[in-house]
Amino acid sequence: MQPPKVVVDLSRCEGYAQCASLAPEAFRMHGEEALMYDPDPDDARRDPGLHATAACPVPAILVDRLDARHAPAEAAPP
Repeated sequence: MQPPKVVVDLSRCEGYAQCASLAPEAFRMHGEEALMYDPDPDDARRDPGLHATAACPVPAILVDRLDARHAPAEAAPP
């Protein structure tokens, strides 16, 4: 199973910066409204980033936990 990836719907993000406050190693604000993040963080930044997803007041942060059980049939191993 691949590690989860962080996905931010930037059209929903309103710049409250709760994620950046809780996990500055995973999320940071660029200016007043632009969120910067790494969708595929290393292990040291992944856990704080995953915990910060729950703090988003507009739920704009999602965690993609795609693994072989959920992969499209053509991508599944034989």
